[in-house]
Amino acid sequence: MTRTAPALAAPARTGFLTRAAALARAAWRAEVGIWQSLYRWLFRRPRVPRGASGFSYHSPVLTILVIFIVLSAIEIPIVDLIVHQWPWVRIPLLALGIWGVTWMIGLLLSYLTRPHAVGPEGIRARYGADIDVDLPWEAVASVEKSRDVLEKAPKVRDEPHGHTLALRMQNETNVLVILERPVRIRLGDTETEIDAVRLWVDDLDGFMTAVRTHIP
Repeated sequence: MTRTAPALAAPARTGFLTRAAALARAAWRAEVGIWQSLYRWLFRRPRVPRGASGFSYHSPVLTILVIFIVLSAIEIPIVDLIVHQWPWVRIPLLALGIWGVTWMIGLLLSYLTRPHAVGPEGIRARYGADIDVDLPWEAVASVEKSRDVLEKAPKVRDEPHGHTLALRMQNETNVLVILERPVRIRLGDTETEIDAVRLWVDDLDGFMTAVRTHIP
């Protein structure tokens, strides 16, 4: 039994390292996306394809993000006042507080600078800096209003119309795009095929009007 212990430990250690590496890559992508969003907002460069119209989707989370940003900004000078006598504590906490506020602002801006888009080439369905799905018109079977509320649901799950990606805002979507054929997308380190996309749009009527200019 003692001889098999190292053999059993090796797969567990490998699995841990694999998960840790995946988390590190995800954290790095998130950090890069945050700073790119700050840059795009500063230089007024939203990611909207040429000839397309952008549609926001941030309204369900706007209030809570603004509250967190304001509270975190207020917290910085309060904490600094409490620990100002100990520079070795003060400086790291000050840096961490500023980074946290910057990160939350960047998260909000990732939604603002990467809207959904409807244009001559198709639909771009987005979720901040994390997900950007290209849906060309030839792959789109139908686009319809479809309100769906589901808590703690996975991003991709099987529904009657097939493998469905849900880009939920506060657990909600209000548009369903059913595809003519499966479309391969990348989610983090993995690739998968989807048959439909659910998403949230703030201006639902405007989005549907833009879609109808390209498909009946």
